[in-house]
Amino acid sequence: MSERLTKSAARNIFFGGTIFFFVIFVALVAQSVNYAIVNGAVPSESAAHGKRIWERHACFDCHTLFGEGARFAPELGQVWLRYGGADDPDGARDRLKDWIKAQPSRVEGRHQMPHFDLSDKDLDDLVDFLRYTSGINTQNWPPKAKG
Repeated sequence: MSERLTKSAARNIFFGGTIFFFVIFVALVAQSVNYAIVNGAVPSESAAHGKRIWERHACFDCHTLFGEGARFAPELGQVWLRYGGADDPDGARDRLKDWIKAQPSRVEGRHQMPHFDLSDKDLDDLVDFLRYTSGINTQNWPPKAKG
């Protein structure tokens, strides 16, 4: 057996490894897509509009959603549940809308959320988006729900 690695052997190892890991990558993507199709729910039109409001006002510049975004303000993936949405959906909706309308709170020593002069429909749709995100099975991600 030769103790030298030839160029053709190195090339074969490279291409073989590339093909192997590409196949693994495709299999993992297929498994993720299948999981999303089986376990995912299609968002309502109001939740989809709420996502567009989230993006238009760049809420991710301060907040995280499922661990993605800035870490300046709290994680909002489970905010619907933290406001009591599982037990009292109407009360949670009102509490979230009131919280957003009351900003900035001007409490000394706290980060301040700006005031976003949103219409009642936009607020309802944004809350619907937050409700939708709370229902997604993130498999315990992020590990710290309060953010």
